[in-house]
Amino acid sequence: MKIATADLCDRYSDQLQILEPGLGHFGGLRAFHGPIATVKCFEDNSRVREQLETPGRGRVLVVDAGASPRCAMLGDQLAQLAIDNGWAGVLIYGMIRDSAVIAKMPIGVMALGTHPKKSLKLGVGQVDIALRFGGVDFQPGDWLCADEDGVVLSCRPLPAEQQ
Repeated sequence: MKIATADLCDRYSDQLQILEPGLGHFGGLRAFHGPIATVKCFEDNSRVREQLETPGRGRVLVVDAGASPRCAMLGDQLAQLAIDNGWAGVLIYGMIRDSAVIAKMPIGVMALGTHPKKSLKLGVGQVDIALRFGGVDFQPGDWLCADEDGVVLSCRPLPAEQQ
């Protein structure tokens, strides 16, 4: 079921947080939604991999990568891992790589841009913590809905989700 962010804003804007523009779509799915899990890391995607290795159960992984423009935090292999494990999408406040391949994959991926260099692998980062970027506070378990018009967040399941 497609849930339009514009329609959600029309009906529930007082209950939503709306992410500031800046992230672009890179995945094959331009619309995705689900409860979120969070990772905070900087130029090291070890914790991103660890999370995507777990059952996604339709969740969206939100990654605060500190907006680093120096390396990618997700590539085609991690995107495939996310698909294989049932994640609905990945939203990254940072860069991705392998964008041409990811564009053909059945997953939602949003990021600031692309960079060809892979990240470090030092096992550094935090999982399931509150994040803040783009004017939005992300709490693990919040509900995220993304489409061509933007990203909205709710602290409880969005009404359309309950159907």
